[in-house]
Amino acid sequence: MLSEVKAVLDGKILIDVTVPLVPPKVSTAQLPDGGSAVLKAQAMLGSGVRVVSAFQNVSAEHLTLGQVIDCDVLVCGDDRDAREAAVALARDAGMRAFHAGPLANSVVAEALTSVLIAINRQYKIKHSGIRITGLPDDAGRG
Repeated sequence: MLSEVKAVLDGKILIDVTVPLVPPKVSTAQLPDGGSAVLKAQAMLGSGVRVVSAFQNVSAEHLTLGQVIDCDVLVCGDDRDAREAAVALARDAGMRAFHAGPLANSVVAEALTSVLIAINRQYKIKHSGIRITGLPDDAGRG
């Protein structure tokens, strides 16, 4: 899909939400060659597109309008302004969001999704998420 939209993305920010799940073992982390789906996306799109990763650890069902989302968002990207745009988007949607470092750090968020799926199965729940602790309650909200 990225190759099809590459031409229209030049000069823009792409927020990548990809999680490299490999059925049927979706509760086992299985990262692609190169370590991260988003690093592969950035390499494919080139430097003209500012790629940021976010929302991998938020249930897709929670990303519908009107849902209260009790989950923090990790935002990774090599361009600080692009990262800030993604953080602002998450905050506007009512979530706490945090700068989580360069794009290479996205490997952690991508792999963490498989851990959350395993937790969901083990405890018979649907929407486990993460919460960053040790910060004031209003941290990550703006």
